[in-house]
Amino acid sequence: MSSLELWPIGNCQVSGLIDESGSLVWGCVPRVDGDPAFCALLRGNDNSQEPGAWRLQLVDQVSVEQRYLRNTPILLTKLEDAQGGAVHILDFCPRFERSGRMYRPVAFARIVRPIAGSPRLKVSLTPMRDYGASEADRTHGTNHIRYLVDHHSLRLTTNAPVGYILEERPFRVESNLHFFLGPDEPFSGNVRREVEAMLDKTESYWRHWVRGLATPLQWQDEVIRAAITLKMCQHEETGAIVAALTTSIPEAPHSERNWDYRYCWIRDAYYTVQALNRLGALDVLEKYLGYLRNLVDSSEDGTIQPLYAVSGAKELEEWTAAGLKGYRGMGPVRVGNAAWYQIQNDCYGQIIMPNIQAFSDRRLLRMANEEDFQSLEKVGEMAWKLHDQPDAGLWELRTRTAIHTYSVVMSWAACDRLANAAEVLELEDRRQFWRVRADAIRERIEQEAWCEEQGHYAASFGGKELDASLLQLVDMRFVTTDDPRFQATLEAVERGLRRGEHMLRYDSEDDFGRPETAFNICTFWLIEALHLAGRNTEARQLFETMLSHRTKSGLLSEDMDFETGELWGNFPQTYSLVGIINCAGALSRLWSDYR
Repeated sequence: MSSLELWPIGNCQVSGLIDESGSLVWGCVPRVDGDPAFCALLRGNDNSQEPGAWRLQLVDQVSVEQRYLRNTPILLTKLEDAQGGAVHILDFCPRFERSGRMYRPVAFARIVRPIAGSPRLKVSLTPMRDYGASEADRTHGTNHIRYLVDHHSLRLTTNAPVGYILEERPFRVESNLHFFLGPDEPFSGNVRREVEAMLDKTESYWRHWVRGLATPLQWQDEVIRAAITLKMCQHEETGAIVAALTTSIPEAPHSERNWDYRYCWIRDAYYTVQALNRLGALDVLEKYLGYLRNLVDSSEDGTIQPLYAVSGAKELEEWTAAGLKGYRGMGPVRVGNAAWYQIQNDCYGQIIMPNIQAFSDRRLLRMANEEDFQSLEKVGEMAWKLHDQPDAGLWELRTRTAIHTYSVVMSWAACDRLANAAEVLELEDRRQFWRVRADAIRERIEQEAWCEEQGHYAASFGGKELDASLLQLVDMRFVTTDDPRFQATLEAVERGLRRGEHMLRYDSEDDFGRPETAFNICTFWLIEALHLAGRNTEARQLFETMLSHRTKSGLLSEDMDFETGELWGNFPQTYSLVGIINCAGALSRLWSDYR
């Protein structure tokens, strides 16, 4: 049965998911939101025999062991057969500097090394096209096989016997085998030497990238794995950051809460760069700021959508892929996301907040200037204009709207941070202008989001209901931890939404009924709030429990069954990985304490 025990590989251009058998079962080309050439993950309940995968299996295989090479997304899989024969498989997507630029091809590389006995290997490579509608057409030559995948051809170059691969016949592995599935062009050089060199350079790149991270003293391995995976969620060509690498993993069994997350949500990306910035990963921030500048420039009046394609395209029409049955047969499989035309007013604050750092951080290659400030003011005008208007909210409700407190606080943050940027630029009139607006929004929030009857902030103006985003009021610097109103709200949110070790987003019916699973980022928000409230022992215990729910690859999906702990939702989820990084940073002992 399919599961989320998956191991991501990637190079910030393409990515793939390797399952527990060592098979590549998910991977899109020519980029993360493209056609899934490898789609076995979504072809039904059992993907072990379905096409849409790249399988390397031993005859009489009895065991599989997997781990990443330290501080890299390079996966090492050990396969062993009943006679003691064994091989190592190294899976990676090449990424390293070459000819003065980053080499990150649309390519998947695999190396098979015999390590014991006389193992016999069967290679099955069956990419699909048109979202699982049919297998890719193929032709072949002496040392290559060509696959036509939805107007994008891939070529497998290998020193393994091509005939055995075409016929899926087992053969003995007596020397190292090298496979490079990449652009449909002649492979330059000796495939053995070149793929081995790519492995070495890719390993070196990632280890040097990790070396520059400012990790906390505790939970370093957990933070490093989360950071590497978050970086892989960035489409480096444009700087966009996707919410997850998959589509349509349901949030709960048979719930039809199946969404395509292979796009750049302004909200999710804000949290991602915020977390990576705390680790000093400025390269991700700088690329993303470039993406945001292009979005702002393309909006004549400052209007911002909740999400965009990684290319920056605005329209993401939602449709269903008939050729895919879904994860464990739980369709539908959706492509695109109708949330692109929703009104979600929090996105204006999330455009402005990451940009503000560029006005004062002298480490950046490109610091922001007065012209950038003027562009951001267009976004700030929209935040001001819409701050008290109904929207779908951060949970993207499809059939109703309200004036959501979280959205209004983000609008306050937009004006507040613009005032801060104006102060850095010594634009006193603009500082006063945005400070007056920020103060006005704050007053509205205090009057209309506070529920006097219940004694806590409510999730919407004039309402009584709760949602977990209220825990973010401290992080956004709207309140302090010792504010009696926040303390009362924390108590109310915990009482209303906590389910043992987990947190719900909200506990009211939405478009699909009442939520059946916990939302992992909300549990991490609770952990942060407990820490800030001085409940450190409890926060650390809850954090350790969340870490215990990670996959063997050290990652989390979006949702979790709050009774069984089973993971649901798209994978790996940037929100959840952000939670690991932020909580580790908050709870860890200081390096200065280590003697």
